[in-house]
Amino acid sequence: MQLDVHGQHIEVTDALRSYSQEKLERLGRHFEHPMDVRLQLGLDKPNHRAEGNVRVAGHDYYADASAETMYAAIDLLADKLDRQLMKHKEKMVAHGRGENPVRDGSFG
Repeated sequence: MQLDVHGQHIEVTDALRSYSQEKLERLGRHFEHPMDVRLQLGLDKPNHRAEGNVRVAGHDYYADASAETMYAAIDLLADKLDRQLMKHKEKMVAHGRGENPVRDGSFG
C-alpha cells in the first residue's frame, strides 16, 4: 500500500504519519493488489479534519472526517474507508452469482 500524507496549514509530524500508517494498514487486508492512499490532514477551527482518497483497481473512494483531535479524525476516516472497501469487495464477490438461465439449464 502506497500512503501519502499531506498537511494543509499544519505540519505533519512523524507521530501523525506513523499513526496514520498504522490505522490505514487495515485497508490493505481487503485486496491483494496494491492500492494508493492519499491522506490530507487539516485544521478547521475548532475541529481537526482528515480527508482520504483510496484508488483500488480503477475505482476511487473518498471519505472525510472531523473530530476534536487529529487522532480521532484519523480513526473515523479509517472506519469510513474500511466500510466503503468492504462494500466494494462484497459487490465484486457477489457479481454474477445470481440466478442465470444458462447455469440452471432452463435456457434453450
